[in-house]
Amino acid sequence: MESVQVRDYINQYPVTFTPDMSVEEASLRFLKTKQIGGPVVDDNYRLVGFLSESDVLEKMLKSIYHNSHIANVSDIMRSDVLAVKTYDSIVELGQNMLGNKPKVYPVVDEDGNLQGTISRNDVLRAIDLHMRTSFKVGA
Repeated sequence: MESVQVRDYINQYPVTFTPDMSVEEASLRFLKTKQIGGPVVDDNYRLVGFLSESDVLEKMLKSIYHNSHIANVSDIMRSDVLAVKTYDSIVELGQNMLGNKPKVYPVVDEDGNLQGTISRNDVLRAIDLHMRTSFKVGA
């Protein structure tokens, strides 16, 4: 199971945001894609932050009585992002997810360029698939 890597279960088409994007536009992207979080990238697709659905909801709730532009993604994104590499172990990532709260992790290359995302559900799917094939082989 240690040989199963993040690259095998990556979402290569995650919802992404830019720092100058409005919170309103970010909200629409969440609604359209039904994803719960996504990387914030610069013009070169380099990871610069992470935005969660709850970050957007919190800002929108605070601004519910204002009928104007709320803020930009850069105002509410997290810049201290926990990211993983494509060659990281699914098992190790799953163990880290138990201790850390992010449900979605950006996957980056050595230069910090976004490759995709991986979620708790993706990790669970990888472990479930491994267990099902292991038990069938051993049966």
